[in-house]
Amino acid sequence: MAAARRLDQPRLSRTSMTIAALSTIAEWYDFTLYLYFATVLSRVFFGGGERSLLAALAGFAISYGMRPLGAIVFGHIGDRLGRRHTMLLSMGFMTLAMLVTAMLPAYARIGPSAGVLLLALRCLMTFSVGGEYTSVVAYLLEGAHDHRRGLVTSFASAASEIGALLAVAVSALTVSLMSTSSLDAWGWRIPFFIGAALAAGIWVARSTMQESPDFERQKSNGTVPVAPLRHALAHHRRALWRTFAISALGSITYYVGITYVPAFLHSTGTLGERNALGLSTVAAAAVIVVTPLAGSLSDRVGRKPVLAVLALACTILPLAMFGLMARGSHVQIMLAAIVLACVAGGVSAVGAPATAEQFPGEGRLSGLALGATMATAVFGGATPFLAELLIRLTGWPAAPGAMIAVIAIAVLPVLVTMPETHPALRRQT
Repeated sequence: MAAARRLDQPRLSRTSMTIAALSTIAEWYDFTLYLYFATVLSRVFFGGGERSLLAALAGFAISYGMRPLGAIVFGHIGDRLGRRHTMLLSMGFMTLAMLVTAMLPAYARIGPSAGVLLLALRCLMTFSVGGEYTSVVAYLLEGAHDHRRGLVTSFASAASEIGALLAVAVSALTVSLMSTSSLDAWGWRIPFFIGAALAAGIWVARSTMQESPDFERQKSNGTVPVAPLRHALAHHRRALWRTFAISALGSITYYVGITYVPAFLHSTGTLGERNALGLSTVAAAAVIVVTPLAGSLSDRVGRKPVLAVLALACTILPLAMFGLMARGSHVQIMLAAIVLACVAGGVSAVGAPATAEQFPGEGRLSGLALGATMATAVFGGATPFLAELLIRLTGWPAAPGAMIAVIAIAVLPVLVTMPETHPALRRQT
């Protein structure tokens, strides 16, 4: 009878679930476009030259500091007023940031002020992204049946990869169809205008969504926390640490193992700008296939064993794959990039339900803001810059892989000892 009641509890409509899952396309297109376009933006906004790429990556790292703040602000809104409200507000800010970025003057016109303006808009973008992904994951988790949570929440990761794929595809197409002079003069604006239009369309679609059934339950029962952040700190400290660990691994594998790869291939002289972006398109497509498979597997065997195996793989594979990308043939480079991307995609897919399930509905977004988003700020935004800097200081092309391995070794004991979060499997233990 208890199982029947759980399966019969109110759920979201298929339309609302689809909109929520697909809406991360706009989020990750807009967010990762900066990294995929980093070499172009380094010329347009930082004047070119030997240190311009480092300056562009440093700007990304600095702006990333706004992500935890955005997560806390939007998490409070989502825990107090509802998931739908925070998703509408964050997407509105993203639309504004992308549109204004597309209209910025370049370095050739206003000098170093161009880089400052770009950084300010990246801060606004990152602030809004702070409340985006965790809100969508919580919304999908709360609308899915217990036995399909892994698969359903993995769609947010898969859609994110579609957004990243779209970003790298638009970047590659823009670069390939234009001369460098035209690209730097005006062509770089095209991907940002596309992103602004995509975000505006998602905002309109989100306005038709239902509220999360779990939040409706909280309102009916009068259990909506007055101070969600304090609630999470007081009642879920161990869950916060576990969430931080899972998200640390997911962040560094994603930002070093996927989004940094085009800049790595270009800066090490392995591939040209166009070929590096084309290779990343193939890798992103592979992740889209792997992500729902990993989420579905976690529904069958649990989040804990899948994450532990992936963490173990991260202690070995990244070192070998970055070394192979630095000196291998074109086929070997492609295979290495695909392996890295698939491992990162698997961690993101299973990490989504595993982190959200650490918390009950009350204060869930604020808990994710403290745990997941803080980890992403530390191990996400700064890591492409640090990876590039380490290579230049040491001359060791496998240094980015070593960064991933160190975090994986540190996180593995947490994953091995944490309790299973899958609802059905947790009840069996």
